[in-house]
Formats: sequence, structure tokens, C-alpha cells
Amino acid sequence: MLANMEAGSVITAAQSGAEWGYRLLLLQFLIIPLLYMTQEVTIRLALGTGKGLSELIRQHYGRGMSYLAFAVLSISCFGALLTQMSGLAGAGQLFGVPVWQTVLLIVTMTFVMMWTGSYQSVERIAMCFGLFGIAFLFVAWNAHPDTYQLLDQLRQMPFGNHRYLYLVAANLGTCIMPWAIFYQQSAMVNKGLSMQQLKISRVETLLGAVLCQTLQAAVLVAAAATLGRHGTSLDNVPQISDAFTVVLGEAFGRLIFAAGLAGGALVATIVVCLTAAWAMGEVTGVRHSLELHPSQAPWFYLAFALMLVVSGATVCSGISLISLSIATGVVNALLLPLVLFFLFRLARTDLPDSVRLKGWYRNAIGATFIVAAVLSMYAGIVGIWGS
Repeated sequence: MLANMEAGSVITAAQSGAEWGYRLLLLQFLIIPLLYMTQEVTIRLALGTGKGLSELIRQHYGRGMSYLAFAVLSISCFGALLTQMSGLAGAGQLFGVPVWQTVLLIVTMTFVMMWTGSYQSVERIAMCFGLFGIAFLFVAWNAHPDTYQLLDQLRQMPFGNHRYLYLVAANLGTCIMPWAIFYQQSAMVNKGLSMQQLKISRVETLLGAVLCQTLQAAVLVAAAATLGRHGTSLDNVPQISDAFTVVLGEAFGRLIFAAGLAGGALVATIVVCLTAAWAMGEVTGVRHSLELHPSQAPWFYLAFALMLVVSGATVCSGISLISLSIATGVVNALLLPLVLFFLFRLARTDLPDSVRLKGWYRNAIGATFIVAAVLSMYAGIVGIWGS
């Protein structure tokens, strides 16, 4: 769940606050039930079947559909990895570090960590990185947002504006990400968890959903209070850091911003690479685990390394970070309906009776998924068409 506060989420929230003030703040909290329900279904599927989502799709819908799901996931993963690398490069630029040096360091460090560590050790390292995002709460508090303006703008949701809808889709796509859905299920399987961990897994996921959306809201509030007074459109990472330097001072503000952005981006880099590699293994049937030596699972480690190198090379080409991050979120929103369909169908048909979706909770999840799918498609298509 800490990976949800990745570079794309931070940038999208900052752009939302800078451009629309507090008008997208309520959406951050309305997403919490959807985020929890989505990830809670992956918990049921992981613990109830002991299989990853890609493997379940292959078993129930055939290889053709599993390759389609893998293609959707690959697009989401590659876009996300580009965003993380760009965010980390942007954080390095704040301190005068060239893009290529930052990218080389991240690629090398991440692959070495995976090559030499078990899943548990990698997860602990990632969680430590992700906790830097708590700094965003401190910044939002010290930005002293105008309470009257905040409450007034909460009631303003200009759904007739295509740019507003574009950012609605981007916020949905950077909070409910296909790669995060696939990741959580595969991660629980790789941990070897059982039904005995169902309750604590639900609690951890709920706390994670609340935490990551609260941090997302904090970034939006900080940007709205400092940059959103004139409807600013952001062009680069240093502009986002200005919201922090206004509140905390030049040196300390840049340091806190860089730590928060880099923490989430590093977690997401690890998560995205693992997701793509695990899914490739589940679809093709090759061995795929961090507990295996590279000589025992060569395709798993090769897929992992390939994702890192290709994305790193693309970022070094000078791609625009802000536009890329928001566009990636919109693409995720457009891919979301297909992923939600697979989740809901499998949770209705492939689980033991004790954890199968049924009754009022099944209806609530079904209705929530339908609303999310319709909104993400509408906002994404209208937002792109209007642009």
C-alpha cells in the first residue's frame, strides 16, 4: 500500500492542488473504500487459492485471455516504472545530480538488492523507504490552508470541464493501479501466507489504504495552499518542490520533498519490477521467486533486469515528467475496468465458500466496481477527447 504513494501519485496530487485548489480533495477520501475493496478481494483470492491473479486468469479463461491481462499489466508497469525513474531523477536534479547518474544508481541498487535478498528483506527495505512519505503530512499542516476556501471548494466539482475530468481519471489511475492489484496477490502467495492471516491482512490493507490516501490528500493540500492560488500548471519537479520550500525554507523544504518523493518512488520501483516478473512467470509457467537463485529462475531475473534497463534508458532520453505521470494515471484508469472484471468474477467463482463474495458485501463491491469503471472510462475518454 505504501507503493501507492509513488512518484506519479505525488505529481498528480500536486498538479490537482496547483491547478484546481481543493476541488479534487474530496475525491482522495472517496477513493478509500474502492481502494480497500479492490485490494481486499486480492487477499481473498491469494489466501483462498494460493495462486497469483495472472495464473488464475490463465486457468479459468485460457492462455489468450491471460496474455491479454499480461499485456494490460505490462503497459501499466512500464508506464509506472518510467514515472518512478523520472521522479527519482527529478529529485536528484534538485541537488545538481545529472539524470543519468541517478538512473544508473537506482538501476544498479535495485537489481543488486533483488539478486542478493529474500522477499522478506526486500519488503522491509521498501517499507522503510516508503515511510519517508509521512513528511507530506507535516508540510500540509505547516502550509496553513484557508479553511473557508477549502470548505467552499469542496462543494465545487466542475464535471463539465474536460481538464478537471482528465485529472479525475489521473487520480483514480494513480490510486487504483492494475500493477498494485496484481502485486498484492502475488506477494501474499510468495510469502506463503494462509487463511490464518486473513484477518490481519485485511486490517493492514485498510490501514494502508487510509494512510496512502491521507498522504495523497496532504500533497494536494500543500500544493493548493501554496501554488493553487492562481491555478498554476506545473511543468517539472522543481516547481512542485516550491510548495515545500515556501513552507519549510529552501534547503530543508527541498530535502523533505526529495525524501518523500524518493521514498514512494523507490518502493514502487521494487513493486513494479516484481509485479511484471511474477506475472510473466505465472502466465508462462516458468519459475518465479526471489527465494530462488538467478541460476534457478533465469527468466524471472532477466524480466526484472530488462524492465529496469529499458525504463532507465527511456528516462535518460529527456521525457517530460509531469505530462508522463499524469498520462500514466489516465491510462491506468482506462485499463481499470478489465482488471476489476477479472477480480470480481474470480472472487465469485473460484473461492471456497467461506471466503467467496456473497450477500450484501458482494453487492456493495459489485456496485462500487461498476461506478469506478464507468467513472474512470468517462473521465478518461472525455478528458483525452477534450484535450
